[in-house]
Amino acid sequence: MFITELKPLLDESLRQPIAFLGGLTSGLLRLDLDREPVKNWLDEQRGQPSVSAPPPASDSRPQTITID
Repeated sequence: MFITELKPLLDESLRQPIAFLGGLTSGLLRLDLDREPVKNWLDEQRGQPSVSAPPPASDSRPQTITID
């Protein structure tokens, strides 16, 4: 009975061992998949461009602020 409960887990780990071990490792290390280094790496693996900071404005003059 115990083996039948683990069969789906074993089947998936044999189908995609790298993805399975990566997910298992990130779960054990409690990595947040929304943090930048992990998110960028995942986007690269999927072939999707990662969202980066917008390019700097073309106006390179210093901005002035007033403080009361």
